[in-house]
Amino acid sequence: MIGTIALSALGALMIACGIAVVRARDLVHAVFWLAAMLIATAGLFVVLEAPFLAGIQIVLYTGGVITLMLFGVMLTHRDLDAAIPNPVAHELRAGITAAALAGALLLGIWSTDWGAAKPAATVSVAQIGAHLLGPQLLAFELLSVLLLIAMIGAIALARRTDP
Repeated sequence: MIGTIALSALGALMIACGIAVVRARDLVHAVFWLAAMLIATAGLFVVLEAPFLAGIQIVLYTGGVITLMLFGVMLTHRDLDAAIPNPVAHELRAGITAAALAGALLLGIWSTDWGAAKPAATVSVAQIGAHLLGPQLLAFELLSVLLLIAMIGAIALARRTDP
């Protein structure tokens, strides 16, 4: 019962934060609302008893991605006095699309036999690490090189002087 309430509250928080991201007039505020939504997603993982995913969500997405987005926002030149219009061009079409998507999701939820789900296999963090550093070592190392290149590029852009 408490888990259901927590999932519902975190889901409502995620929806509210998602709407705030879209409706934010300031780009920095939008990034902070996105961070709040990612933290709420980590909360969902905690409630679903997936602590490894919750930790990865906080460290990788909330920590890393939001930091990179804030660097990107802060490094770009922008006119602080200019208001950025956010018009909704096709409200009726967007509303129909959203209602159709919500209907499809609700149909899928209601038609699913939730009792038929098999229990999840328990996997330890040590097993995940052994898999990453075993059969997936090449992909793991290529990803680290890609992140290193992105970090060097960000530093080079930050150090560049404007003419």
